[in-house]
Amino acid sequence: MENAGPAETSATADAAAADAAAAAPAEPPGPVWHFLIKPRWLGWHVLMVVSFWGMLWLGDWQFRRALAGNGLSWAYTFEWPLFAGFAVVFWAKTIRDEFRIRRGEMPDPRAADAEDLPAGVTGVVQAAAAVQAADAAPGEEDEELSAYNAYLARLNAEVKHHGRWHGLR
Repeated sequence: MENAGPAETSATADAAAADAAAAAPAEPPGPVWHFLIKPRWLGWHVLMVVSFWGMLWLGDWQFRRALAGNGLSWAYTFEWPLFAGFAVVFWAKTIRDEFRIRRGEMPDPRAADAEDLPAGVTGVVQAAAAVQAADAAPGEEDEELSAYNAYLARLNAEVKHHGRWHGLR
């Protein structure tokens, strides 16, 4: 075999690099941590700090009440700082999970669909669909099912934009 020339080696290396780039997941543009300084996340950070210090203050308040003779306050003296610790752990895990989602290390739970259901659940859904198909004769519609579907459609229309006032949608 002959040695490949510089042009052939360069073309082969370019093709290999292109294949590797196509196989690798697309990296998000810019640093991944930028989501932490968006207004929504800044609000979560502020809430976390205020909650943490508030729970520590409540623990101190209960401590002062316990020293004044309230025996029940001794339990709350240790409970409030424990809650503050849970808040910090929850906040750190939430940020860690968001980093993993943005890096592509774990799927986005907001993009979950029916394919992500456990095997037992998908089997039940498929069995229910088969039973409904077997029970219904072609061209015949169940009156009770139609009434229920109309009821669900009316409920959906009534609450369609309800969450907008609360910032949920």
